[in-house]
Amino acid sequence: MERIQTVTVRNTVLGDGTPKICVPITAGNRKELEEQVQKLLDVPCDMAEWRADFFEETDDEEWLAQALKFLRGALRELPLLFTFRTKEEGGERSISLEEYERLNVSAAATGLADLVDVEMNRGEQLFCSLVKKLHGHGVLVIGSFHDFSGTPSKREITDILCRMQSCGADISKAAVMPQSEADVMTLLEASLEMKKSCADRPFITMSMGSLGGISRLAGSLTGSAVTFATAGRASAPGQMEAEAVARLLPAMKIE
Repeated sequence: MERIQTVTVRNTVLGDGTPKICVPITAGNRKELEEQVQKLLDVPCDMAEWRADFFEETDDEEWLAQALKFLRGALRELPLLFTFRTKEEGGERSISLEEYERLNVSAAATGLADLVDVEMNRGEQLFCSLVKKLHGHGVLVIGSFHDFSGTPSKREITDILCRMQSCGADISKAAVMPQSEADVMTLLEASLEMKKSCADRPFITMSMGSLGGISRLAGSLTGSAVTFATAGRASAPGQMEAEAVARLLPAMKIE
């Protein structure tokens, strides 16, 4: 297998063997947005994720552009990932496929987000089509898959990651929920298999909840390029505080 090609977002290199810390922003309104960004800037952080599904102030037609404009200015050169996580994938809101597509394209068209998250479970045809549209606006795409009920087999996890890669996602991501210690090992083994046999670009994997905590720190071993950590409210089960993750990652680094 050829070496995984890195992806550079502003000054941050993904896939170079050192997991990067991404802090989610889960604000419900503009005031919370400003408060959470300030907290984010005070902790070790390589990139930020705006979880727009938490945002409640969506009556104004300009809410998306206004929020992204604020974030881009406040974050300066920190890479910004735009994510609208649907209810079906563990997010805060359900929206139609048409609205999901429109929202992601609109975010990309502003030129203010560096990356956009696209859910594989919205349908593979929509996924591949949306990746192309987003690339047309000059943004990178993180393809994502979430299973909050359990952990698929190692083969199923690697197959999902490889399919997202084949559809053109610049980075593929799988987050699964363990029901046992063996499930955590399945996710770790799938990550290693991806690293050795399929991945030609960065990927992200995690086993969620407290049981899967080790997977959020093991990227140097497994190849997972990003770990999500908090500066306040978590966006998914098992996320650790960014300061703790920043202290632990160097000890986990494989030379």
